[in-house]
Amino acid sequence: MIAAFIFLAHIVFLTTIFIKKWKRESLTSGFLNAILIIILFTIGWSLSAMVVKLIFPLQGLSKEFNLDTLALISVSLGEIVFYKFYYKSKDPTAAEKEIQ
Repeated sequence: MIAAFIFLAHIVFLTTIFIKKWKRESLTSGFLNAILIIILFTIGWSLSAMVVKLIFPLQGLSKEFNLDTLALISVSLGEIVFYKFYYKSKDPTAAEKEIQ
């Protein structure tokens, strides 16, 4: 159930970013951002799965917190930090307000 929620959150995020970039910039920008999200998710999940297998026992912590779920949680936390900086508003007026 946790894994399904994480996949759903990624699908909603991907759709939101695609539509935002499509409306603000172009259709190509929307597709490029969607591809970036997909690539980072798949590679991040593979890498975090390797790390999680080194740290936790093979059966995981419980039925719901198995190795795949723990890997998905860890990659999601990493993505939250990355996307917070990557999609930060680049509005020049907001930057000026922060300086003052």
